Amino acid sequence: MAEIAYESVAKIYPDGTQAVRDLDLEIADGELMVLVGPSGCGKTTALRMLAGLEEITEGEIRIGDTIVNDLTPRDRDIAMVFQSYALYPHMTVADNLAFGLKLRKLPKQEIRERVQRAARTLQIEEFLKRKPRALSGGQRQRVAMGRAIVREPQAFLMDEPLSNLDAKLRVQMRAEIHQLQRRLGVTTIYVTHDQVEAMTMGDRVAVMNAGHLQQVDTPQVLYDHPVNEFVAGFIGSPSINLVESELTRSNGHLEVSLGEHKLTVDDQIARNRSGLADYVGKKVILGIRPEDFEDTNVEPDAPPDRRIKVKADLTEPLGSEVLVHFGTEATGVVSSAAAADVGEDAEVRLGEDDDVSTRLIARVSPKSRIALGQEVELAVDTSRLYFFDPENRETI
Repeated sequence: MAEIAYESVAKIYPDGTQAVRDLDLEIADGELMVLVGPSGCGKTTALRMLAGLEEITEGEIRIGDTIVNDLTPRDRDIAMVFQSYALYPHMTVADNLAFGLKLRKLPKQEIRERVQRAARTLQIEEFLKRKPRALSGGQRQRVAMGRAIVREPQAFLMDEPLSNLDAKLRVQMRAEIHQLQRRLGVTTIYVTHDQVEAMTMGDRVAVMNAGHLQQVDTPQVLYDHPVNEFVAGFIGSPSINLVESELTRSNGHLEVSLGEHKLTVDDQIARNRSGLADYVGKKVILGIRPEDFEDTNVEPDAPPDRRIKVKADLTEPLGSEVLVHFGTEATGVVSSAAAADVGEDAEVRLGEDDDVSTRLIARVSPKSRIALGQEVELAVDTSRLYFFDPENRETI
């Protein structure tokens, strides 16, 4: 096991494309660090530079006390698990697990012991004599994991290893990989575009966009205290609602506009975010997470100045919750996280052809009886509001 550090690392391809910019990141010994971000953000390039599969343009990468910039992949003592299982189809599971150890010319007895130990750990002992074509997707992924485990490396590098699995199996394998990493205690870097995967697996999560490291912290801190609108928009599902708003002061309290409604900002949040005082009378970007709405029939004690009346344009009952889509006259702001995922077309307003300019989503209790087309009153938890500067999109 070993610490891993990126120090001012950059990657520029021959055509001038800069995939990674000035990356500074430290992964502690035994930590599971998740790199997450939209396609093209540089997360896989960062992983491949660590593995030695991509040359570094600038900076240094350390594994333990060793600078590995000029070491070949085989000399870096790491093991990779890819999106494609990359198993040899003509070999049995046992031979697939043992192949790398045979290349290193380890004694036969040690190879046999390592293969058996990995097979027990991953519960694939009964499949050792089968070939990959006789295995399910989940079983093949376990074999790919086993091939990495038998190496007993200083670090595991995983590049979207679950993206080829169906949704239910992905959840199961996610938990298994997390538990396995805990048992083995091997430093692990896990790359994914799935923020749910990132939040549930990582000791810490590093959010990247356009080659820049945006924020690195524990999953809950990223959710509660994003440093900018991109992180706020990327972390959380459904994504945070963003609208243009204006801060005003009334009767000693801060108020924020949500279309035709005025919401009183919780006094505690106003005190904690002293920078809000500088934006009184100015435009801001207001962020409200879907889960910070509630049906007032379920939460009848919500104060009148923290309620909005809307029309339910669409309801999605999901069993444990209900998603309510509704319109507002507020001008919507396209999350830069959404724009990074779908490109320039994201600038189109969702409600451009309707009477309102913006669609928002509320996640309410399954006890709610909100029906399609119904006029409803929603409570807003104004102690959970987010505010961003409209120019630089940094958190206020």
